[in-house]
Amino acid sequence: MDFGTILSSALASALGPTAIVYALAAIGLNVHFGYTGLLNFGQAGFMAVGGFGLAVCVVTYDLPFLVGILIALLATVVLAIILGVPTLRLRADYLAIATIATAEILRLVFGAVETKDVFGGSNGLSGFGQAFNELNPYDRGIDIGIISYRRGDLWTLTVGWSLVILACLLVWLLMRSPWGRVLRSIREDEDAVRSLGKNVFAYKMQALVLGGVFGGLGGIVLALSQNNIKGSDFSTNVTFYAYTALLIGGAARVLGPVIGAMIFWFLMTGIGSFFSQATGGSDPLIPSDIMTDTQASLVRLILVGLGLMLLMIYRPQGIFGDRKELAIDAR
Repeated sequence: MDFGTILSSALASALGPTAIVYALAAIGLNVHFGYTGLLNFGQAGFMAVGGFGLAVCVVTYDLPFLVGILIALLATVVLAIILGVPTLRLRADYLAIATIATAEILRLVFGAVETKDVFGGSNGLSGFGQAFNELNPYDRGIDIGIISYRRGDLWTLTVGWSLVILACLLVWLLMRSPWGRVLRSIREDEDAVRSLGKNVFAYKMQALVLGGVFGGLGGIVLALSQNNIKGSDFSTNVTFYAYTALLIGGAARVLGPVIGAMIFWFLMTGIGSFFSQATGGSDPLIPSDIMTDTQASLVRLILVGLGLMLLMIYRPQGIFGDRKELAIDAR
């Protein structure tokens, strides 16, 4: 059992591009759920629109890279408006149903054979990150012993974590403003906010758009880190993993989604690596009669899920959250 390798892979994942993607997605969900009380179960749809928006613009329509970024983010705004107009005036569960259904529809459309000429079908699109890679200022990767990253990954990490920092700073500033205080009031009692003359629908729409843009940024980072994007990258698991990261770190906390994403992927990768080694080789630590290597790949989901259940029972506000901040706990 090589615990050094386990720790190295876990740390690399906790600080790597995957953690960045889910941190950005969870920041968006924090604006939706943590601060406004909106149940968005389709954050994967916003991520898909962001990632495919960039890829389609650059690969299919041969547009400049920066134009593709702008169009991708604009597409997330349009998606938020389309989803919000018919649902935000209704109960919260209507938004949840609409978002999860839309995310699945988008995933199927992006991966369909009928749309292969535009979205690349099941193989997706690739080759759209050349302009991004050309901006890479690093001559080589980094190796500090316990973790190492290649030159391209290091550039992705620099841009990705910079986006995370800027997103957290923006959320911190907004939530300290009168606008943010109205969002928190809507989360607690939107009827009371409406009675004070505030346009609750407009505030909800603004929050939905802002959180969707953060999700779109997460999709763009995912696409650039892989230099490939396909519909299967945005299954419903993506949204639920982002929610898990948010709940672990603590909703309605600026750094909660970021720390939660890092902890989540540290545990997922570390536990997965441990059981992979424990069931592998000619003389495995765990005999095949007890657990096979195929079963071992699922244990990490079971253990992380069990940990999340215990967290919700004994500390529902998350590791860094405040019990008073959560509307789901205050009611």
